[in-house]
Amino acid sequence: MSNKLRNIFFAIGLIAIVVMIFTFDVSFAQLWKDICHAGYWLVAMLALWGILYLMNALTWLVILKGSGECNISFLKLTKITITGFALNYATPVGLLGGEPYKIMEIKPYVGVQRASSSVLLFAMMHIFSHFWFWVTSIVVYVILALLGYLELGAGMGIVLGLMALFCFGGIYLFIRGYKKGMVVKLIGIVAHIPGLKRKAAEFKEKQRETLEKIDIQISELQSQNKRSFYCSFFLEYFGRIFQSFEIMFMLILFNAGKADFITFLYSFLILAFTSLFANLLFFFPLQLGGREGGFALSTAQMGMTNDIGLFVSMMCRVREIFWASIGLLLMKVGTKGPEEIKN
Repeated sequence: MSNKLRNIFFAIGLIAIVVMIFTFDVSFAQLWKDICHAGYWLVAMLALWGILYLMNALTWLVILKGSGECNISFLKLTKITITGFALNYATPVGLLGGEPYKIMEIKPYVGVQRASSSVLLFAMMHIFSHFWFWVTSIVVYVILALLGYLELGAGMGIVLGLMALFCFGGIYLFIRGYKKGMVVKLIGIVAHIPGLKRKAAEFKEKQRETLEKIDIQISELQSQNKRSFYCSFFLEYFGRIFQSFEIMFMLILFNAGKADFITFLYSFLILAFTSLFANLLFFFPLQLGGREGGFALSTAQMGMTNDIGLFVSMMCRVREIFWASIGLLLMKVGTKGPEEIKN
C-alpha cells in the first residue's frame, strides 16, 4: 500500500477517535474516577483483547492457508488485524474502513484475488459466528429462566422469538453464501440502489471474471477445505465466548457478581444482547449510543442497576479507544512490502 493511502486511513481513524474522546456521555472527571476504580481489572480487559486479536489473526491465517501457500508472517498479520479492527471501530458502516485496508496490505503477499477472498471470508466468518453466539444466548437465557435465575414473561418470549428468527435467517443466508459464493450477488443487489446502478453495473461487467473467481474461492473453503472452515469458525465462536470475561471482570469489580459460573453466564448474556443491539446500529462510528443503550437494556434485564450498565459501557469504550489508538500507531510500523523486505 502506498504511504499516501495509508496516511488517508490514518487521518480518518485519528479524527474518529478524537471525536469519540470528546463525546463521552460522562465528564472527564467521572471518567477518570471510573478508570481509577477499575484499576488492574482494566489492565486485564486490555490484555484479554490482546489475546482476542491474536485469535482473530490466527483465524485469518487459517483461511489464507486454506487457499494455498502464505508467506506473510503471523506477526505481520496480527498487526494488520489490529489496525483493521481499529478502522472498523472508527468509521461509519465499519467494513468501509478496515476491510479495504487489509486487502491492500496483504495484496503484495498473496495477490488481489486471494487477498479479497480471504478478507471477505474472515468478515463472513466473524459475522457467521456472531449469529451462532446469539443463538446460544437464547438457549442459555431460557435455561436460566427455567432454573429460576431470570424472568421469562410474554414480552421477553417475543423478543427471544424474534431474535431466533433473525439469527436463523442470517445463518441460512450465510450457508448459501458459503456454498455458492455471494460477491456477484451482492454487486447485483447494489446495482439496484438508486444512484449506484450505473457504476455498480459497469464494475460488475468489467470485473466479472475476478468476482466469479473470488466466489469460487469462498465456496471452496466450505466444500473442499472443511478443516480450515471449521477451525476458523470455532476460533471465532469461542473468541466471542472468551470475550464474556471482560463483562465478568466489571461485574465482580462492581460487586454485582462473584467469580462463579452463574456470573459468567450473566456476562455472556449481557455481551450477546448488547452486541446484537449494537450491530443493528452498525452505521454509527464506534457504534455511538448503540453500545451504551445495549448495556443499559441488557443489565436491566439481568436485574442490575443502570449504574452498572453505564460503568461497564464506559470501560468497554475506554478499551476500544485504547486498542483503536494502538491499531493506528501500528499502521506506521512495519510498512515495508515483501519485495522491500527481501532487499
